[in-house]
Amino acid sequence: MSALGKVVRSGVGRRRVQTLVIGLAAAMAVAASVLGGSLLVVSGAPFDDAFARQHGAHLSVQFDAGKVDAGQLAKAKDAEGVGSAAGPFRTATVTPRSDEAGPGWPMTVAGRGDPGRTVDEVALLDGRWPTRSGEIVLSADSSLPPIMGMKIDFPGLPGGPTLTVVGVARSVTQTADAWVVPSQMPALTGPGSGGHQMLYRFTDAGTDAQITAGGRAVTESLPPGAAVGEQSWLTVKKSAERDTAVYVPFLIAFGALGLVMSVLIVGNVVASAVGTGTRRIGILKAIGFTPSQVVGAYVGQALIPAAVGTALGVVAGHLLAVPVLAETQEVYGTSSLAITPWVDLVVIAGVLGLVAATACASAWRAGRLRTVDALAVGRTASAGRGRWAARLAGRLPLPQPIALGLARPFARPARALAMGMAILFGTIAVTFTLGMGASLGQVMKARAHDAADVVVPAPLPDFGPQGAGTEKRPEADPAAVAAAVEAAAGTGKHYSAATVRATVSGLTGTIDVNAFTGDASWGGYTMVAGRWIGRPGEAVAPTPFLAATGSRIGDTVTLNGLAEPVMVRIVGEVLDPRKDGRQVFTDVATLKGAHPDLTETSHHIAVMPGTDVTGYVDALNADLAPLGATAQAGGLGSGSDMAVTLNALSAILTLMLVAVAALGVLNGVLLDTRERVREIGVHKALGMTPRQTIAMVLTSVVVTGLVAGALGVPLGVVLHGWVVPAMGDSVGLRLPDSVIAVHRGAELFPLALGGLLIATLGALLPAGWAARARTATALRTE
Repeated sequence: MSALGKVVRSGVGRRRVQTLVIGLAAAMAVAASVLGGSLLVVSGAPFDDAFARQHGAHLSVQFDAGKVDAGQLAKAKDAEGVGSAAGPFRTATVTPRSDEAGPGWPMTVAGRGDPGRTVDEVALLDGRWPTRSGEIVLSADSSLPPIMGMKIDFPGLPGGPTLTVVGVARSVTQTADAWVVPSQMPALTGPGSGGHQMLYRFTDAGTDAQITAGGRAVTESLPPGAAVGEQSWLTVKKSAERDTAVYVPFLIAFGALGLVMSVLIVGNVVASAVGTGTRRIGILKAIGFTPSQVVGAYVGQALIPAAVGTALGVVAGHLLAVPVLAETQEVYGTSSLAITPWVDLVVIAGVLGLVAATACASAWRAGRLRTVDALAVGRTASAGRGRWAARLAGRLPLPQPIALGLARPFARPARALAMGMAILFGTIAVTFTLGMGASLGQVMKARAHDAADVVVPAPLPDFGPQGAGTEKRPEADPAAVAAAVEAAAGTGKHYSAATVRATVSGLTGTIDVNAFTGDASWGGYTMVAGRWIGRPGEAVAPTPFLAATGSRIGDTVTLNGLAEPVMVRIVGEVLDPRKDGRQVFTDVATLKGAHPDLTETSHHIAVMPGTDVTGYVDALNADLAPLGATAQAGGLGSGSDMAVTLNALSAILTLMLVAVAALGVLNGVLLDTRERVREIGVHKALGMTPRQTIAMVLTSVVVTGLVAGALGVPLGVVLHGWVVPAMGDSVGLRLPDSVIAVHRGAELFPLALGGLLIATLGALLPAGWAARARTATALRTE
């Protein structure tokens, strides 16, 4: 090993605390950066690969068969900008049922003679394509279980046709829920449910504007109102990337915090090592080391732990990415989620480059020192630095050890500033993480709608033994349950809710229509814009539904798949992340003409002030028992795997940042304590006790911790106010102020003291070392 290598190895082994701090800082920064970069790059790769392989449709358009015929649609294939087209395919919205799974929800069936080739090639996952009437291929995303050979009935259609499942398939752009041969469609086209579907690929389709222009081109020659719905591939792509895109903004924030902290800590460690090793530098130069070799020695001492931390960070980043991306990979059946080497290389090169540049800049002074000057300098700091602060602190009515500690940061302002910056970023991370947890809690509260004190859950239907084919209706009568709730002593506000499935033109699959009896505005439904339902015919919907259908507040939407179409006017935008936002909330009277089955009804109750909830539930259950229903306290809200994962990731990264900050303080206080070892020996000789020594060392970080904490909290609030809305945008949700403005003044003060806590934790070990140091040994130290 060369002489330079021995010096580097010796420095790394001797400065264990500094080595640990640099390695941990690098690992944290790299883990967050690799995880965020990998998610950003490969989150859409499974969909992109499947879309290219299956020649997915850039735009699928649903046409009213009563306003346009197949011949007119065929001529529209030659519109400007159309690269290729498929169709027209006859479509129908039907409600199936099977002996194995009972009744299903309304679904869109398309008549296609083959899986297609040039546009929207439907991928067969199992079985075969139908070759004659009486056969059907189900989408893997259908509400019915994809069981080969299963018989599906359509009791709502004339003649009650029965089809046999012969295959399971998936359209990458979700153009239908099932496929049959064209000759089967006349039997499935009931009143008001028939239509034509056209699938287009455009020469330019990379933006929403280009898709809109393409849609305008293919419909301008057709009768007005012929197109009743459309779906862009960009909408489907965004939905596919939604589960991973939400992680990217907050990972970018943590990655940036980690990178900045790494730079600050490396600079502080190297600068401190140069400052305390001046005599050693002189010795190295005296035995023949050149200035560049001296600088290289300090850069090497920083790069070795940084390289180890970087390697660990890369591994940790990929391990954390696996569970986040695995579900998307499974859905599209691709292997696109392999490691992306260029992301790793960029992160590794970036972090190690920053470490090397920072270490080089901090060690530059060591290369410029003259040998004689370096040999003549001892370890003791300049005695004149910070004298004014010591005199001012001495006049305060405080014990002498406390006064000495308070004045210490002014003797080493650069070191105190470095420790303060580490504490600052730790406080920012804690404030941001706690705020994000509170925001996710508000989102989960909006998701759960659990404002009710008592809930009577909707009874689950019993379909009997598998294959029996006889549906048993729930025993509980919603009207009787509502009457019992109304008559119960202590009942305050209450409403009931029932859910039916419907379809909307332009959206494949079904949506949930939640119908309320009574005023449900108090039930935990968080409004983003507009207002709550005020009368029949009005509805509110989540942001993703409005975006997918191109609707805005004030627009009218038609709900199909019921006994008759129902038109509702959107009057509000509600925050609800459930079921990808495919929901509509309305009054039960709106659905009265459609005669939906509303027997599966839940009841939500707010008891009067002062009412004991437990006693109320017991009394209500006594009345409900004969009706076959049961009340329970609290809401029926459920958590979210995404929220759990986000909270876990943020907690892990925050703990790493806080640990790095505390170790940065430990490093600074340790250097300061070793530098002052002779001074501490003098204090002990004059009567300072071990307890007073600990108090002096801990007090030396009080001012730094308080100032850094006071600055870190508002910066953490600002970071939270930027990242959380960005996370909402990534999943297609607009977040109201109640979700973003979660920090309260009374809660911020304890967070500001968190900086003091981090500083104290970092200073405990050096304080204990100083207290245990023997007076005679300390006095003999140069």
